[in-house]
Order: sequence, then C-alpha cells, then structure tokens
Amino acid sequence: MLVRKNQLLNGFNNKPILYDFFETEIPQAPILVYTHGFNGFKDWGQFDLIAEAFVREGFHFFKYNGSHNGTTPEFPESFADLEAFSQNNYSIELYDLNACLNHLYEHRTHFGNFQTMVLFGHSRGGGISILQCSRDNRVNALITWASVHQCKTPWAKWPEEQMKEWERSGIAHYWNARTQQEMPLAYQLFEDYQKNAEALDIKKAISSIHQPILMIHGTLDHAVQIEDARNLAIWQPEVEWIELPTDHVFGRKHPWLDSHLPHSTKEAIQHCIHFLRSRVNSE
Repeated sequence: MLVRKNQLLNGFNNKPILYDFFETEIPQAPILVYTHGFNGFKDWGQFDLIAEAFVREGFHFFKYNGSHNGTTPEFPESFADLEAFSQNNYSIELYDLNACLNHLYEHRTHFGNFQTMVLFGHSRGGGISILQCSRDNRVNALITWASVHQCKTPWAKWPEEQMKEWERSGIAHYWNARTQQEMPLAYQLFEDYQKNAEALDIKKAISSIHQPILMIHGTLDHAVQIEDARNLAIWQPEVEWIELPTDHVFGRKHPWLDSHLPHSTKEAIQHCIHFLRSRVNSE
C-alpha cells in the first residue's frame, strides 16, 4: 500500500484543496473519491482506517478537504479559517469535487492508472456526490453514507424569524460542541441555493442517474433523519438501499484513538465492498 498524505491542488478561487491518496497494488484498480460532510474534513474520525480497509480489498482511495471547509494545509483537522468556512456553499463544493476529478484524470498514471471511478460521500458530501454523478459521465458508480436529500444544510428547519435575522445581519452562527467554536455562516450560502436551485436539486439529480448506486443510512441518525433520507430511494427506485441500526457517523467520533473501527462502520464497509465487486467490477 502506497500512501500520499496532504498533497495540494487548486480549488475554488485558487484556495488549496488538501488531499490524500491510498494506492492498492492491483493494477488499474477502481478508485473511490470521498467527499466529507458539513463540519467535516478528510481525516474526521480516523478516516485513514476506512481508506486502508478499501485498499486492502483492492481499491484505490482518494479523499480531500474542500477549499472552504475551514481547515488549512497547516491545520488539516482544525477549523482554523472561519472566514473561508463562512463563505462556503454548495456551488463551491461542487467546483472542488470537479477540480479533484479533473486532477485525477489529467494525472491518471500518478493515481494507479485507474479505469473506474466511484464517488463516495458522507452526509452533505453525499448530496454533492449525487449532484456530480448526475452530470458527469466519467463517474461509474455512487456510494453514499447518511446522505442529505436536499441542499439546505444547516438551515432546513430554522424558523422564519431566524431566517429573517440571518438575512438582516448577513451572518448566522451555530455552536460546534466538539470544537467549542461559534461557526459563522454568511447569508450568501442561502442566496447561492436560491440562485442555483435547479442545479442543486437532489431529487431531480438522483432521478436521472443511470450508474449503480448504493446508499447506507442509520436508523438512529439524528442529523439526517431516516424518514427524510428514504426519499432518495423513492426518487430513484434502482438504488440499493441499506439501513443499519447506527447513528449519523456509524459509531465513530473525532478524534478516534482506537486502531480498530466500530462495528457499524465495518459493516457499512462490507456492504460497500460487496456492491463494488458485484455491481461495479462486473460492469
């Protein structure tokens, strides 16, 4: 296994995207491209262990920090750039994912000379992966864990008065209990959604996808409730839909100090491996 950590490429407005690449020894193996969720980053919950699990099964693995997710190359696991975080939006995240795919294809021989590409997203990153998959013929399959069903994180259930105050002040804050930070969100996040509502329509996007799709969701997920997430399987009946008795992060936390993954994460990985071998390698 060859591992390249914390490499750089240009993201939106030339802000850096930090990425990791895990290479299997199998020639021309498929590559998984992982997109983290809101308030996340590529190494959240010791995601290297997940990448290594896929590599041992014969897959390359690529994961990255979005250019505006609030981390920096110097502090890849901390929200050190709250200004960038406040200016993030779905359109920027789509730009960054596309930039990663362009980089992978332009330098394919440096990334295991992969022949098959699979998008893999968690939570909001699942929604971004759905949108990208629907418009990118380079993508051969899609996997999501705990995916959102609409591009309205985190304001989907905010009351009207809170939305009006957000518009009036131009900035909203929410409390990150893990980091003990007030996380700023500029109103441009909502304006970007309004301006690009059609392009950010996950229902429309998933309905049009022709590639194989695996979606795994926890029945104990309080961040993206299972009742909402089930809409994804309704909108695209060809989805391979799996529910597990677990939470939004499949039993992990950050930091994850154990050398072994929790049972729910390992179970999700096994479902992914079966899907990849039965639906992707054979197609």
